[in-house]
Parts: sequence; C-alpha cells; structure tokens
Amino acid sequence: MACLVLAALSDVAVRSIPNWLSGVVAAAGLLARATQGWAALEWTALCAVALFVILLVIYARGGLGGGDVKLLTAVALGLAPWDTYQFIWYTAVSGGVLAAAYLVMRKLPPVRRLQSRSNLLKRVYAAERWRIRRRGPLPYGVAIAVGGVLTLAQVIGR
Repeated sequence: MACLVLAALSDVAVRSIPNWLSGVVAAAGLLARATQGWAALEWTALCAVALFVILLVIYARGGLGGGDVKLLTAVALGLAPWDTYQFIWYTAVSGGVLAAAYLVMRKLPPVRRLQSRSNLLKRVYAAERWRIRRRGPLPYGVAIAVGGVLTLAQVIGR
C-alpha cells in the first residue's frame, strides 16, 4: 500500500510514476499469489495479461499514460480475478471523483485569495490550477492508488 501512495504522490508532483514502484508492486503481488498455489498464479497472470492488452489499446489512443498502464497491471498481478474486477471498479469511480474535483477546481479562486495555513497545500493547489488552465492530464495514479488501497483493504479484511 505504501508503494501505491508513493505512486500517487509522484503522479501529482511530476505526472510520472517511477518504473521501480510498479516493479515492487508487481513483485509483491506475484509473491503473494504464488503462496496460494500455481492455479491461483496462472489465473492471476492470465487476467493481468488481458488487462494489459486492453490498457495498451487505451494508451495507444491517448486515454492513459504509460505509468498508469504499468501500475494498473502491477496491482492486478497481486489480485484474484474477481478482486481485479473490483479494483478496476474502485479505480474508475475514484477517477470520476478526481475528474469532478478538477472540474470544481477550475471555478475556485486563485491561490492568493485562499486563507490556508499550509504552504505545501498552497503550492500544490497553485500547481494543479496551472495544469488545469493548460489542459494538462489528470494524475490518474491517484485514482489507481485509491482503487488499489480499497481493494487491498478488502482482501486483507477477509
């Protein structure tokens, strides 16, 4: 879960998800699934490959970034097929909430009018408003991280 949070923070900060984070998530997921037997690992790998192919088409059409595709697939490597479906669902809903938040941010006042006590929050807010005005991409790694954390919390809670 910590790697997902780091990926989200990196995506907000620089709109990039480091490859090593996706690699750590994939390795941990594969290790976790391998402890459940070969059949579980085979189904997980098949599901993750199918997801990767679908995401690759979306990436080719400009719908997702490469880091998002890698992180989504890496998380799927640690989940059973049904859990992968739930992960995609949670990620899609989180992405919708994220998009709505960015639409609302377009209408909010500039940072100089805010009475916030945190300089870091002011800087993030100002940077995101600048990106929104220039029609920059959403940090979809945030939605992926939320979907992953919600799914993992559910899986661990069983």
